[in-house]
Amino acid sequence: MTYLENQASVTHIASRANSFIKTLKKLAHESTAYRKEGLLWLEGDHLCRAALARGLSPQIAIFSESYWPKAPAEWAASAVKTLVIADALWSEFSGLESPAPMGFVMVLPATAPLLPDVATVILDRVQDAGNVGSILRSAAAFGFKQVVALKGTAALWSPKVLRAGMGAHFGLQLIEGLEADALLALSVPLVVTSSHEGAYLHEQDLPLPCAWVMGHEGQGVSSALMARAQVSVRIAQPGGEESLNVGAAAAICLYASATTVSR
Repeated sequence: MTYLENQASVTHIASRANSFIKTLKKLAHESTAYRKEGLLWLEGDHLCRAALARGLSPQIAIFSESYWPKAPAEWAASAVKTLVIADALWSEFSGLESPAPMGFVMVLPATAPLLPDVATVILDRVQDAGNVGSILRSAAAFGFKQVVALKGTAALWSPKVLRAGMGAHFGLQLIEGLEADALLALSVPLVVTSSHEGAYLHEQDLPLPCAWVMGHEGQGVSSALMARAQVSVRIAQPGGEESLNVGAAAAICLYASATTVSR
């Protein structure tokens, strides 16, 4: 069955003055609205499928009025509540250039405690949402279970980071807003990158597990964390470029850690 016949459990919204439309607009366009609302807006089937694949259940499944008759039954069945919103209102809260016809509202996961002994990625004031999302994808792909965002880093659950993460959020333990001193609780060694210091990554024996520190796009890793690190590496660049984008550098470094065992 593709058409959802049980209309009794469905709420239709056609007014932009509806308070929930205003909440959705905040969630879709304000980077830290999720903290105040305690909710996440996942727009589009890719993010929604990624959440369901991790066993998460949405609070609300939302569909555009024109898409609703074609919506797969399992989308609405997975949620506590279903909303159908008039097409004319969809652009009010869509964060996409070409709005997707459905999405989920989910409860913001509770803040998890810092795990001292697991493979970790530390974001030291990484400010670009695209870079942060890319690093989360690499962390999930290469077996790093915990990502710690220090103060000054882009909000981990912001709409732009969620989209750039492509579902990686749901397979990671995410902790944000920490001061650098909180990292003293980690029992795994810190590994930092530099464009001009340390051994070349491909020649370095990497500790397992470890905590990779990825730094600010312009300033790099802070001097305090550089001084605290047990290992410092640089990435060979035979083409002669001065440095790499932090998202690209993270992918290379985390892959190197993931494949260390097989060397």
